[in-house]
Amino acid sequence: MKLTFFKYQGAGNDFILADNREGSIQLSAEQIAWLCNRHFGIGADGFMLLQNCAHVDFEMIYFNADGRESTMCGNGGRCIAAFAHYLGAAGKEMQFKAVDGMHTATIKEDRYVELHMLDVTHIERGKDFAILDTGSPHFVQWTDNVEQVDVFTEGRKIRNRQAFQPKGINVNFISRQSSGIAIRTYERGVEEETLACGTGVTAAAIVSTGEAQGSFRVQVNTQGGTLFVTFDKAGADKITNIILTGKAEFVFSGQIEIVH
Repeated sequence: MKLTFFKYQGAGNDFILADNREGSIQLSAEQIAWLCNRHFGIGADGFMLLQNCAHVDFEMIYFNADGRESTMCGNGGRCIAAFAHYLGAAGKEMQFKAVDGMHTATIKEDRYVELHMLDVTHIERGKDFAILDTGSPHFVQWTDNVEQVDVFTEGRKIRNRQAFQPKGINVNFISRQSSGIAIRTYERGVEEETLACGTGVTAAAIVSTGEAQGSFRVQVNTQGGTLFVTFDKAGADKITNIILTGKAEFVFSGQIEIVH
């Protein structure tokens, strides 16, 4: 079969997207993994289907680069919002269903997309780390300088700890900068460092404010670009009105023959 695809990226976090509103696209995990392979396929951190959904603009179905359906992807959510607007499936303000629930998104000027994330109601804190779920589970580790961290080796160790099995966890290393915080992320399902991770950026921004309360806007500098997270904290473990903002950009489109 021939697949018409679209490639989008948000802060270097790149995705293959396909319009499945007719319901004709059915791919195996092996086929999706092949499409995402950077040597033998198109190459991407993940694959998404945009599908019809009653009462909202569309449904987002997200697969990791290993071909398995996964939890929420923040940058993926921003990219599929831009894709939906391009297709005419949604206006500049939209609501869509994802695996973790309903999200709203807004297309702004200069290719910026705002994505409303779900509330966070629990954070497990350690001396120099925190664990929380922002649509996907994240381990956030403080370090003096993220540029000096062996993200693949150290991230893989934490991701594979027995305490986080069988599904594993995403691992983020963060350090403070004058403009906000810097982050590098090891993503499960990709099993590599990615240039950015939207749910990881969201988790890191929340953790960076400690137990302070109030309204916050945190600049997060990833390897692939700058993202912003705004949110309200009424308590250490009650974070609401979370919005992830950054550019979501079209890269290219085409057709590929699925031969595997």
